[in-house]
Amino acid sequence: MSVAKRDKPLHSLFAGATAGAIEAFVTYPTEYVKTRSQFGGKKEGPISIVKSTIKTKGITGLYSGCMALVIGNSAKAGVRFLTYDFFKQKLSDSQGKISAPRSLLAGLGAGMVEAVVAVTPSETIKTKLIDDAKRPNPQYRGLIHGTASIIKQEGLLGIYRGLFPVMMRQGANSAVRFTTYATLKQLVQGTARPGQPLPSAITFGIGGIAGLVTVYTTMPLDVIKTRMQSLDARASYRNSFHCAYRIFTEEGILRFWTGTTPRLARLVLSGGIVFTIYENIMKVIA
Repeated sequence: MSVAKRDKPLHSLFAGATAGAIEAFVTYPTEYVKTRSQFGGKKEGPISIVKSTIKTKGITGLYSGCMALVIGNSAKAGVRFLTYDFFKQKLSDSQGKISAPRSLLAGLGAGMVEAVVAVTPSETIKTKLIDDAKRPNPQYRGLIHGTASIIKQEGLLGIYRGLFPVMMRQGANSAVRFTTYATLKQLVQGTARPGQPLPSAITFGIGGIAGLVTVYTTMPLDVIKTRMQSLDARASYRNSFHCAYRIFTEEGILRFWTGTTPRLARLVLSGGIVFTIYENIMKVIA
């Protein structure tokens, strides 16, 4: 995120959407493994999931539901950067600098907007496609057929299942990630010469740290979201709170951090990739 106020909304949207699409494709296998590990039933480790998927479906099995996430992630990142920059400009001081609490507020607003506009439908479809793909006889033949089938079976609300935990997770995600990134960036820029742009390696490192902090603080919300969007959710859980209660009482508190390793790999990588691509695109088109 540039501190300058002159970022144009369309530039933020384009740079964010491009960064989001590239990041989703590059890191998708980690997202697949994380989602698989969070379903109920037999607990599987990341390596076991990778081995069994490649054995039964081939390497392309690790990309089941990928297009739903690439499209959703592109829209999500575009909306996220656009709304974050909008809120940031409203909340920053006369020099264009933003304090940590205000950055937290801007990130929270951006996360809530992206959850409704882009994340919940794409995450619900992606989760159901992954859940379906691990079954002996999958019913969905791909993104379009899967989406049409879900809407036909459950109505439009079917692709908005788990909206509350998604809004909570995305709000927390964006608030923590943007605040960590903005705070670290301002700290690093304070040691550099005025007006000197940060090297891509530094941007990647700061983005990676922001991803690391985000994972551990928001993991329980991610697990609840995955369970609420699985194929068995309607029969198993009344709502997000009932889901959280059942996980806690039946599987223990540590189950809320299931899938941390692949999600950590994805968010550290994605934090580095997204912020680096975003900053570089903004430099080129500004």
